[in-house]
Amino acid sequence: MGRVTPPPLQRFASFAGVGAIGFIVDAGILSALVQGWGWSHYTARALSFAAAVTVTWALNRRFVFSRTRDAGREYRAYFGVQAVGAAINLGTYVAVIAIVPALARWPVLPLAAGSALALVFNYSAAARWVFAASAQGTQGDPLSASRQEAERDRGTRQP
Repeated sequence: MGRVTPPPLQRFASFAGVGAIGFIVDAGILSALVQGWGWSHYTARALSFAAAVTVTWALNRRFVFSRTRDAGREYRAYFGVQAVGAAINLGTYVAVIAIVPALARWPVLPLAAGSALALVFNYSAAARWVFAASAQGTQGDPLSASRQEAERDRGTRQP
């Protein structure tokens, strides 16, 4: 039986919840590598970011969006979207401080602005580009996602 897609607001909230789990993974690995094993902040951050992206991709794929048939393409697209989202987050942080220098004393405020903007971008891009193929069929397949899932469950496939 096909998976029912949750209403948009519920799906967005689930996506944000998965993002919170990703933050915990990211912060935990970063802290362990830097404080526990003396890694460079930048090397540790690259690894912690990659781990968090992998965890959030798997959770979003399982609980938030329908899966596509090509997990490799989906993962690469998701990683790319997350990298752009990270650039949006950092760019917004820098821009807010440049525009309102007094906010440098309260860095959580520019961080929140960057995080909110990146969240909206990441969700929109994931829904439209990363996981959209599951709703439209992949590689030009004219079957709808629900028909594909029903046929998969029956063990049949129409050419």
